[in-house]
Amino acid sequence: MSLQDNNLLQSSPEERVFHTANLSQLSFLVTGGAGFIGGHIAEYLLKHQAKKVRVLDNMVNGKQSTIDILKQYPAFEFMQGDIRDQATCQQACNGIDYVSHQAALGSVPRSIAEPVYFNDVNVGGFVNMLKAAVDNNVKQFVYASSSSVYGDEPTLPKKEERVGNCLSPYAATKKTNELYAQVFADVYGLKTLGFRYFNIFGPRQDPDGAYAAVIPLFVKGLMKELPVHINGDGGQTRDFTFVDNAVQVNVKAMLTDNAAAINKVYNVAVGENFSVNYLFEACKKQLQSEAQPVHREARAGDIRNSLADISLAQNLLGYQPCKRFEDGLVETIEFFKQTYSMDN
Repeated sequence: MSLQDNNLLQSSPEERVFHTANLSQLSFLVTGGAGFIGGHIAEYLLKHQAKKVRVLDNMVNGKQSTIDILKQYPAFEFMQGDIRDQATCQQACNGIDYVSHQAALGSVPRSIAEPVYFNDVNVGGFVNMLKAAVDNNVKQFVYASSSSVYGDEPTLPKKEERVGNCLSPYAATKKTNELYAQVFADVYGLKTLGFRYFNIFGPRQDPDGAYAAVIPLFVKGLMKELPVHINGDGGQTRDFTFVDNAVQVNVKAMLTDNAAAINKVYNVAVGENFSVNYLFEACKKQLQSEAQPVHREARAGDIRNSLADISLAQNLLGYQPCKRFEDGLVETIEFFKQTYSMDN
C-alpha cells in the first residue's frame, strides 16, 4: 500500500483511529504525559474512552497547559513525580494494564553538557520503570528510543538491525534502554516494544528554551521576526515525522497481540527525508516570510543524514504514516499561528 493510497492519510485528526479494541476496561500509564509526545498519546486514549489514563510527570519539561487539556476528561489521573524514585514508579504502575514510557531528557547538545544527569534520568529512571512494570504485572511496556542510536552507521535507509557507534551521551542512554528492555524481556518475561523516533514534530511542541527542536524554533523565529539559525550548511537531512504517527505506533504496540511483534525495536518515521534548508524554505513559504537564515557551526554529535526503513513496523504492527511532512508542517504552523495570536 502506498502512502498516497493509505486512507489514514486522507483522514482528519478527529477521524484517525489507531485501534479496534474496546478501551473502556483498560488502564494506561503515560510517563512524561505532560510533555509533547506523551501528551498527545494520553489525549488520544482519553478521547477514545479508556477506563483510566494516568500521567506521571515531574513537570521539568512538562507543561501545565497540556495537563489542562487532559483534565477535562473524567478518566484522567495526574501524578507528579520523578522516575528516578523507585517508590514513585511502583505507585504509578499500580493497577495499570499498559505503559507508554515517554519520560526522558532529550537533546543531543544538552546531553554532551550534562551526561551524568542524562544517565540518571534516561537509564536509571528507565530501569525503575521496567522493574515497576514487572512487579505490577503490566501486560505490555512500550517506550521511546531514538534514531540517534544509529550513530555513525552511514547506510540509508536506516534498518533496525544495523547500528553504529553512538555520537552523544543521549544516544548512549537510548541504546542502553534498548539493552535493558531486552534483558527484562529475557529474564523477567516483560513484553516490551521500543520506538526509534525520527524527528517527531507537531502542535504543542515547545519552541522555547536553549534546546528546543528545529521546527518550532524556525516557526517561532519567522513569526516573531527573530534571527533563525541553521547549524552547519543546512544540507543535513531528517525524516521529519508528524506526532500523530508516534501516537499511532504507541497505541498499536500497546494493544498488539501479534507474538512476533513483541520484544523488538521499531523505526517510527515516514520513510522520506528533507534537508534543513528545505524545511526552512517550506516554513518561509507557509508564513509568507522573506527572512534569511543565519548559518553557524555544525553541532557536535549530530547525525548528517537520517532516513528510516519503516517496513518492520508496517509488517508487524500494521503501522502506516497517517500524515506526511508537508501536511504536518501546515497543521503545526496553523497551531502556532493561533497560539501566538492569542498571546498578543
